[in-house]
Amino acid sequence: MLITFAIGLLGLYLAVRFLHKQPWLSLTTARNKVDWKRIFFAFSTWTFVSAMFIFIDIQLSPDDYILNFDLIPFLILVLIAVLLIPLQTSFEEYFMRGYLMQGLGTLTRNRWIPLLATSLLFGLLHIFNPEVEKLGMGIMVFYIGTGLFLGILTLMDDGLELALGFHAANNLTAAILVTADWTAFQTHSLYRDISNPELGWDVFIPVLVIYPILLIFFSFRYGWTNWKDRLTGPVIAPKDESNLLDDDTTDTFSTS
Repeated sequence: MLITFAIGLLGLYLAVRFLHKQPWLSLTTARNKVDWKRIFFAFSTWTFVSAMFIFIDIQLSPDDYILNFDLIPFLILVLIAVLLIPLQTSFEEYFMRGYLMQGLGTLTRNRWIPLLATSLLFGLLHIFNPEVEKLGMGIMVFYIGTGLFLGILTLMDDGLELALGFHAANNLTAAILVTADWTAFQTHSLYRDISNPELGWDVFIPVLVIYPILLIFFSFRYGWTNWKDRLTGPVIAPKDESNLLDDDTTDTFSTS
C-alpha cells in the first residue's frame, strides 16, 4: 500500500515539472532552497513528544499493552518504515499543503479558504480508516485538527518543511512503537495496544492543547509575526493565470 504513495509522489512531481512547468522547489518553500534543518527539527521534536506520551501511557496503563518485540520482524519493519513512510507522508504534504493549497489560493485569492478546505479534505480522506469504525465520527476531530495544524505550520512558515518533518515523525512513531488490531497500521511494532477502543482524551488533547503549544513553540523559534495576514489575508494574483502554480511561491502566497 505504501508503494502507491511513492508512485503518487512521482506523478505529482512530473505534473508540476512538465504540466505546470514549475520547479519542485516552488511547491516546497518560499526560501531559496529547502531548509533541511527545519525538517529535522520538526521531526525530532515530534518524535520525542509523541514517544514520551506513548511511554507515559504505557506506564500509567500497563494492562492496556503487551510487549510485541520480535527482533527480525521488528528490524524489517524499521527498514520498511524508514524507507517508505516518509514517501507516504511527503506525498500527502506536497499534494495537500503544497499543490492544493497553492492552487486554491490562486483560484480564491485568499488564504483561509485553502487552509480550511485542505484541512477538511485531509480529515475526510481518513474517514474509511478502521479507527473511525471503532471510535466513531468523533475521531474526525483529530484528523481534521491535525490537517489544520499542518496547514497553519505551512502558511506561517512559508514552506512545507515543518509539516514534512512533523508528519513523518507522527506516522513513523505510530508504526514502530505501538500497533493494535483495529488501527490502520498493522505492524510488528514494539508494543501492542490490547485495550478496548474508545474515544478518549488522547483524541482531543493533541488538537486542543499540544498543537497550540507547538505552534507557540515554533513561533518563538522562527520569529513568526503577522498571524492574521498570513492565515486569512489576500493572495496576490500570479503572473500567469493559466497555471495553478506561480513561478514564485512567495508571490502566490504574499499578502497585499
